[in-house]
Order: sequence, then structure tokens, then C-alpha cells
Amino acid sequence: MYQRTGEALSLGLVGLTKAIPAMLLALPAGFIADRYNRLHVVTLSMVGMTVTSLGLAALSYFEGPTDVMYLLLFLDAAFVMFGRPARVALLPQIVPREIFANAVTWNMSLFQITSVAGPAIGGFILLWNIPAAYVICATSSLLFIIWLQRLPFHHVPEKHTETASLRTVLAGIEFLCRKRILLTIISLDLFAVLLGGAVYLLPIFAEDILHVDARGFGWLNAAPAVGSFCMAILLAHLTPMSKAGRNMLLAVAGFGLATIVFGISESFWLSMLMLFLTGALDNISMVIRHTLLQLLTPDRMRGRVSAVSSVFIGASNELGGLESGLVAHWFGPVFSVVSGGIGTIAVVTTMAVISPALRMLGSLRGENLDKEQDE
Repeated sequence: MYQRTGEALSLGLVGLTKAIPAMLLALPAGFIADRYNRLHVVTLSMVGMTVTSLGLAALSYFEGPTDVMYLLLFLDAAFVMFGRPARVALLPQIVPREIFANAVTWNMSLFQITSVAGPAIGGFILLWNIPAAYVICATSSLLFIIWLQRLPFHHVPEKHTETASLRTVLAGIEFLCRKRILLTIISLDLFAVLLGGAVYLLPIFAEDILHVDARGFGWLNAAPAVGSFCMAILLAHLTPMSKAGRNMLLAVAGFGLATIVFGISESFWLSMLMLFLTGALDNISMVIRHTLLQLLTPDRMRGRVSAVSSVFIGASNELGGLESGLVAHWFGPVFSVVSGGIGTIAVVTTMAVISPALRMLGSLRGENLDKEQDE
């Protein structure tokens, strides 16, 4: 889009075009995931993404109108959001509860691998041929559709007494308000991401504080993902956590502390180590959050609860960048990062005090989680 228009605004419009469906469709998509066969919902989502990728390939090759490209990007984001809650809620139905935490950990590992390798591979493909990138996306979607049909999944139709209404669509929010421990966990992650947004200011730290070139910036940018991947591999080979609540509080507090050290560091290697630790510690909280959200939520509600979680965490990512940028603008980047880390530790302390259930939360084994009660 930038090559076609020559305007930086076009990149902002791409982001807006992809953000609107995520905001508008998340909760309805969660309701659909709970009402219909999730395997079919995910398959339909992937078919839509395949079609839009082929359309973008054709428009790119023939240099079609940019307005139509924006439309296809909007539709692609809508199909992604349509299938996301069903995709998340599908995992507990194909993985036994007793090994679910380990499955989430491996899922996080693969996510981190693709987060690092995907953009790198995409960059090489773009250097070779831009339309080919869309064709490869479409081919990957088709392969995923084929593999989906081979999953050991059997949908058992339920008799739904709920009618489609605003209340049933928003039932995920109501459920989280009742299940206090899940609301606490989501809130803890939300505020940690909102306040600990050091990665959004990396270009400033790389150029003005650490004085490194583009290669150094690349290493700094990759450090959190590498840390998260290493932690995911470690967790996958360890026995399930016996004190998940305590570990989550310590991990988020450690995330805040590493953020503070990064903010005051003027050493490239120390800064990279702190970013590595933020990724590793963030992975611990992500594994615990994903596991608890799925295992403490009834199957009939998993789609809607997953949708609410994705909206909360996704919004906190974007708002975290805004918060970091505004504070850096008025008070400087060091103050922005350090104050964010201090705020994260303050949030952890508050949550530990007001939520005894989170402090006492034990093993992530499925059979033990059945015993968890609301506060």
C-alpha cells in the first residue's frame, strides 16, 4: 500500500481497517462459537481468509484499485475475528484436561516461533515477489483447512434455551463478573500490558539512549519473543505448576522490575537481557491465563469468554502504546518506562491483597481446577 500511494497515512489506514472488525465482531463471534459447531466455524473462517488472500494477490499483480484492497483487508480481518473465539475454544475439546496446561505451553511456543520467523520469511518473500506472499498465505490456509478435517473432534449438539439477544452476546462479560478469579487474572494481565509498554518506545531507546544501529534495534526488538520462546520450551518440559497463582503474581511483578531496569539502563547488553526477561516472564502469565480461562469456563461459554478476553488484552496492547507515547512526549522515554514498571508492581501488590483466591490458586492440572470456587 505504501509503494502504491507513497503516503505514510496509508499504513495507518491499513491498521484502522484491520482494527474495526476486531472491535465490532469479537463478542458476536464468541456467541457464534458457543452456538454452532466450532470446527465448522473455524473452517468457514479459513475459507474466507483464503478467498481474500487470493483476491489481494490478484489486485497486487494487476495493480487494482487501492479502495478494493482496503475492502479485502477489512473482510480478511472480519473472517479472522469470526473464527478466533471458536479456534481458542476448540482446544479444550480435543486435548484431555490433565495435560491441557502442557498443550497451552506448546501452543505458546509455536506462537512465539511464528511471531519471530513469520515476519522474517515474509520479508524475504516480499523481496522476491509481492503477489506471491498472498498466494502463499492462501495456500497455507487451504492446507490448514485440510488438516482441520482430520482433527479427532466430534460435535455434540446441545439444546440451546438461550435466544440470540444482546444479553446472550454479552453473557461472557456477565460470567467473568461472577467468576471473580478469572476477572482478576484478566485485569492483572491487562494492566501489566497497559503500563509495561517498553517495546513501543524501543526506537527511541535504540537511537537516543543505547546508540545502536538498525541491527542492534533488530536484536532488541526480537529479545522479548526469544525470551518468551525459551520460557515456553522450559515450561513444556517441567511438571505442571503446583502454585499457579503465586507464580503469576511473581511473574508479573518480575515483568515490572525488568521494565524498570530496562528504563534506567544505558548498556545495550543489559537492556537486551531485561527485554529477554520481560518476554520470558510474560509467557508464564500468558500460559496461566489461557489455561485457567479455558478450564474454569463451561464449554457452552468458552467462545464468549475467549472473545471478551481477546478484546480486553488486544485493547490494552493498543492503549499501552498510546499511554507510553503520551507519557514519553510530556516527561521523556525513561520516565515513561520506569513509571510504567512501578505501576505494574503496584497493580500486582493490589491484586495480591484483594484476591486471596489468586494467591492460593494451586496446580494447573485439570482435575484440581474443578475444585476452584468463586470468591
